[in-house]
Amino acid sequence: MKDSADLRFLLTIRASENLLAAARTLGLTPSAVTQRLQQIERRLDVRLVDRSARRLRFTEEGELLCARGAVLIEQFDALLDDLHARRGGMVGTLKINAPLGFGRRYVAPAAAHFQELHPEVDIALTLSDEPLTEVADRFDVVVHIGELRLSNLIGYAVAPNARWACASPAFVKRHGMPATPEALAALPCIALRENNEDVTLWHFSKGRTTRSVRVPGRLSCNDGDVIRGWALEGRGVIVRSEWDVDDDVARGTLVRLLPAWKLPDANVIALTHQRAGLPMRTKMFMRHLQARFRPAAPWRVR
Repeated sequence: MKDSADLRFLLTIRASENLLAAARTLGLTPSAVTQRLQQIERRLDVRLVDRSARRLRFTEEGELLCARGAVLIEQFDALLDDLHARRGGMVGTLKINAPLGFGRRYVAPAAAHFQELHPEVDIALTLSDEPLTEVADRFDVVVHIGELRLSNLIGYAVAPNARWACASPAFVKRHGMPATPEALAALPCIALRENNEDVTLWHFSKGRTTRSVRVPGRLSCNDGDVIRGWALEGRGVIVRSEWDVDDDVARGTLVRLLPAWKLPDANVIALTHQRAGLPMRTKMFMRHLQARFRPAAPWRVR
């Protein structure tokens, strides 16, 4: 490995669907990308990319190099940022987007504290449950909960977040405790409409066993607070993020259903448009936000 530029080069390839996409990102021709990759492999005397695969696929050695290299690059960049921050303050406006409920509870306090620490930075926080495709281009940082489906964005882990199926104790008393995911198909369920997803098809897993259940969404809404309120009133079963219902479950106002079955995680991530060349205010806010959820997310501290 010649220098950190080679590591960044490999990480760009690793984040791309194929060499052509990597070439576009790097501003090089595909042949130039291939040639540089071969030079790195010759210097290391190890094959990093399997060129026989239809899609871009790194070898085990390539995956190891990228995984550890990404950590080194992040630490190196953090060191440079800290040195630059000591040399001069941050200025400008930071535009942040976050989901309504999570944004009110967690992102707004974090943004206000960040502005207090860096008074020359202006914060423009927008809370919205619009689809990611509608907001991504308008903000410096987008806080997102769930799977990332836009490959042109860079995601930074903020906090783990599970999804739970829940209902009120009164609802469970009336309808009984479901023993299997399939039992939900016969119960009143409440659906959250978000991200243009199929909101009444719920997916469960237990070990290697998976179940997909079409539930009757008699009530649905695009606001998480509303569906949580309906569940508290005993109107049906909801699937909701751990961060939103952990207090209710701890108090006993909501009951977890099917705890042995796992729903897809909806981890909290912060998104930007690029990894290199980010303004200092953006980088420092990302770290500030991550630090608010360490060593453990608030909903996992009891």
